[in-house]
Amino acid sequence: MEKLNVQRLKRTLDYLESKQRELKNQKENDTRSLESMIKYLKKDMMEQFKLSDHVLLSMKQEIKNTETFIVIVQNIIDANS
Repeated sequence: MEKLNVQRLKRTLDYLESKQRELKNQKENDTRSLESMIKYLKKDMMEQFKLSDHVLLSMKQEIKNTETFIVIVQNIIDANS
């Protein structure tokens, strides 16, 4: 398993968290574009950082829930820091 770029993953996670907060704050507005961006970002993080190498679980379900995904990625960062 190659070394995880923890700093880059942390910055990407921070960005994802900011988009998630933005999504929560836009209750009345059309959120489809933000939701798509978040979905794409999570998928990209999975591939780019090979996160499935770091966790043994069915990521499909966890990827759908952004809050859970953020916690899992934070745990990966903590374990590799």
